[in-house]
Amino acid sequence: MERRTIEVIPDAERYGTPRSQFTLWFGANMQVTAIVDGALAVVFGADALWAILALLIGNVLGGIVMALHAAQGPRLGVPQMISSRAQFGVYGAVLPLSLVILMYMGFAATGSVLAGQAVSEMLHLDNSDAGILIFGALTAVIAITGYRLIHIAGRVASVVGVLGLGYLMVRVFTQYDVGAHVGNRGFEAATFLLAVGLGAGWQLTFGPYVADYSRYLPRSASTRATFWSTFAGSVVGSQLAMMLGALTAAVAGNAFLSDQVGFLGDLAGPAFAALLIYLVIAVGKLAVNCLNAYGGLMSILTTVTAFDGRSRISAAARAGYIVGFIAVSMAIALAASDDFLTNFKNFVLLLLMVFTPWSAINLVDYYLVSRERVDIPALYDPDGRYGRWSIPALTCYVVGVAVQIPFLATKMYTGAITKQLDGADISWIVGLIVTAVLYWLWARRTANPPARTVHPAEAGHGDLAAKSAT
Repeated sequence: MERRTIEVIPDAERYGTPRSQFTLWFGANMQVTAIVDGALAVVFGADALWAILALLIGNVLGGIVMALHAAQGPRLGVPQMISSRAQFGVYGAVLPLSLVILMYMGFAATGSVLAGQAVSEMLHLDNSDAGILIFGALTAVIAITGYRLIHIAGRVASVVGVLGLGYLMVRVFTQYDVGAHVGNRGFEAATFLLAVGLGAGWQLTFGPYVADYSRYLPRSASTRATFWSTFAGSVVGSQLAMMLGALTAAVAGNAFLSDQVGFLGDLAGPAFAALLIYLVIAVGKLAVNCLNAYGGLMSILTTVTAFDGRSRISAAARAGYIVGFIAVSMAIALAASDDFLTNFKNFVLLLLMVFTPWSAINLVDYYLVSRERVDIPALYDPDGRYGRWSIPALTCYVVGVAVQIPFLATKMYTGAITKQLDGADISWIVGLIVTAVLYWLWARRTANPPARTVHPAEAGHGDLAAKSAT
């Protein structure tokens, strides 16, 4: 069972190669929620061929940002949101952290709806509620065990996902006249940009926890290899799943909309094949839901310890936080399983609005302002280099969120400029560019990065002690 939580991982406990990031993120993306995400582009008006291209563009653009976060893990050895204290301050980081926790909980809940349906079908249960609870218990076991088992789950999900989703793709082409259902609509900018946003949003929402799973890599691990392994695993896995979703929505229409999991089981064919597909769905969702629970733990602990100065948490407290997080997400899943597709679309696009500015600030500071130089012990010290609050980062973050409002296209609100663009949602592009430029212009004059990265002395169990520069 993993001992570490939000403290720095000592060099003696670092292991593995960047290749491990590929299977983790490939397995986490070859799953049913990514299929649904791809289907959304077609459901909301895009032709399947244009949707697949748009999703690819979105996945590539978002994947670049996501993988740049991953490359910070080996260098710093800390969870992703701990590193954001270097931009926002020890207390200031709590603002984006609060939204991160809501994100994890939302994804855990929405994913549990589909996983619960699959588990219920496998076990021939009368409704999905029992399946959701069983799935939650399995998630808790893996998340509490921790980092190593999560990576193993990713490798298993990679193999299972390739076999299962590959089989379903073959069934789509053999059971339907795919050619008759795609390529029938012309290009529409609004639906194309919506699909780009869905792909980019899918990738960008991994940003706040992606380094959690690369922080155990040796400090000497190649930054470039870490980037490309993470990028390839996430983009290839999600694009394959989303392509299946777009094609399935195009050929099946309402049959897929009314029961996504049940439809995929029927598509599999014989009862034995359907049972295996339900297992594939459950395994894929288990892999990514463990990331949500584990990332949720890191974010909660980062928030709590900002005010008491701790860098380590007991095993019992760690398990308690995970169980509590999963219990709340299960409660949400049980209460909000209706109208899944529409709710999920709006959830993803809303998250995109609040996480794009955070990614812009984190990456601009790390790569352009601080140039990969971080005072790691100061990340845990409100009186240290980064202080309690960072006015530049917090101001740029609020501006980055606000500037997107006129460009939003959601069920709850459509911005004035979006209406002039025939419903095309480009809010995330505006938020990314405006926040990055504003923060760079401000922070390059006010930031105070160390001359070189400062690491804690690794005496005992790696507690933060005297500083030593490397």
